[in-house]
Amino acid sequence: MNHIHINCDLGEGGSRDAELMPLISACNIACGGHAGTVESIHDTVALAMKYNVQMGAHPSYPDKENFGRFSLEMEPEDLKQTLVAQILSLKQIAEAEGGFLSHVKPHGALYNDAAKDEKTAQIIIDSVLEFDENWPLYVPENSVISRVAKGQIGVIFEAFADRNYQQNYQLVSRSKSNALITEKEEVFNHLFSMFFNKEITCENDKKIACDAATFCVHGDTPNLVEILQYLREKFKEKDVEIWKAP
Repeated sequence: MNHIHINCDLGEGGSRDAELMPLISACNIACGGHAGTVESIHDTVALAMKYNVQMGAHPSYPDKENFGRFSLEMEPEDLKQTLVAQILSLKQIAEAEGGFLSHVKPHGALYNDAAKDEKTAQIIIDSVLEFDENWPLYVPENSVISRVAKGQIGVIFEAFADRNYQQNYQLVSRSKSNALITEKEEVFNHLFSMFFNKEITCENDKKIACDAATFCVHGDTPNLVEILQYLREKFKEKDVEIWKAP
């Protein structure tokens, strides 16, 4: 039996985390930047441990008003301090519950900025290195942060099952009507191509290579439970299971 690794951004105030958690391999837990409170972090950690799901920190620009989806002009040290504080809050809660973190994935605009900007990428790397050099970063292929990270920290290439791509490996802007993929059949076809054929079909139908080891779905997609259940059924037909930690 082959396995596919699916991660999801959770602890962001949604009402379906308990339904989503059994259907994924790893969760990226909001830890106070774009979303998340002490209570929500505790609840998400408990769910992840109950369903044997890997836990990662999901730090962001400190901008709950805009859900971390807009770039902020911040002094490098100020950005590092908020990222360290966010990661620390999750780390302490996870360890108090007997768990541990397996990775770090920046959120939203911070993720996108690090894919293009060396200074932002290095601040994220430095923030993670304050804790554990063995925590890999979830990053996009062909990104600045994946290049900057070499020799400093491990990376795991990530692709998005529910987002359309441009040919430069950047996601189609959320301001465009075709940014999101929400039909379960389309999500499966998109993901199937990335996982089995090792290629991404872009918005202009051009294809680019894909070497992702984990595939993200967004927790705020309204029909995500239905999508994940459908993915599980369709992949099982292909002799593939959604990976779970041993």
